[in-house]
Amino acid sequence: MLGASLLAAGVPAWAVPDVPGGPAVKEITFQKPVTQIAEQIYHLHTLMMVICLVIFVAVFGVMFYSVFKHRKSLGHKPATFHESTTVEILWTIVPFIIVIAMALPATRTVVAMKDASNADLTIKVTGMQWKWGYDYIDGEGKGISFLSALATPREQIVDPSVQKSDTYLLEVDNPVVVPVNKKVRLVLTANDVIHSWTIQRFGVKQDAIPGFVRDTWFKAEEPGTYRGQCVELCGKEHAFMPIVVIVKSEEDYKKWVEEKQKEMAAKADDPNKVWTIDELKQRGEKVYMANCAACHQPTGKGIPGSFPALDGSPVVNGPRADQINVVLNGRNGKMPAWKGTLSDTEIAAAITFTRNNWSNKAAENIVQPAEVAAARK
Repeated sequence: MLGASLLAAGVPAWAVPDVPGGPAVKEITFQKPVTQIAEQIYHLHTLMMVICLVIFVAVFGVMFYSVFKHRKSLGHKPATFHESTTVEILWTIVPFIIVIAMALPATRTVVAMKDASNADLTIKVTGMQWKWGYDYIDGEGKGISFLSALATPREQIVDPSVQKSDTYLLEVDNPVVVPVNKKVRLVLTANDVIHSWTIQRFGVKQDAIPGFVRDTWFKAEEPGTYRGQCVELCGKEHAFMPIVVIVKSEEDYKKWVEEKQKEMAAKADDPNKVWTIDELKQRGEKVYMANCAACHQPTGKGIPGSFPALDGSPVVNGPRADQINVVLNGRNGKMPAWKGTLSDTEIAAAITFTRNNWSNKAAENIVQPAEVAAARK
């Protein structure tokens, strides 16, 4: 346990440790940059703060000096002039020069941030309520695809008495893995609402917008684990949508690609296989808890006014073709379309699980992957 290790080290039990790859305790500025763009952003931030501070001190210094040195109690009388052409010219030209001096380095950095050309690796990022989908679409690892969701146990979130991990709410089940010193292009979109993919140490913050494709890039110069979050308010589980990127050496990255490809091949299901109802229910429970429980709740009761209950639902207890259509294509803008995220077997299993769980007793109580595959056409 984290608390026990802290006590053994002589640290008070209530002490909060730094988050590995994330924010540090008492950190008053940006996290340590690990890309050139993040380094430029950090220096720009410092430059702008210094310029603003100098302006603040100069303006208020002159103002306070004038107020106290030329106050009425010392016998000073107000001047009667109406304007000064010289002053008018100066306070127009000087701010203009300051703005240009600030804009030039900022423009160079913004242009560099948008130059996603000549990437070594391209990853499609899809934001969804409330997880991220990753598809490696070009470069070494092409074809790898997975979902990445919060890995913090639910009891840590809902029970204040449960000990929190040192990566609380910043840990995922499937992190993104990339090679060090390679340019990684991210192509971003979303399948429901606007999300935003952000890792401060990379200097990356890019919105993922439904119906649009945006891109950004990073080139990490140090191996390690780096953490971020969705920073666009995207619904009730917005706080539980972390991002984790592991940067590996080229050799270790190649090993990860080989292992991931073998893992995906092993998990690939034959869509023509006929499953038993018990097999589908067991598989479906895992799919439901990973993808559906956040909205419809583990109990199937839903969230009144936001997400409908599946327990007793006429869709779940009705013809299976209707439920297959809803899961594949979504409904009313609230229920996302899962046809691009889940396999035929996963959808069939999740539907079978809901039709045989809680108080549901559907007449058509089993859905095979072949039915889902046919409905896609």
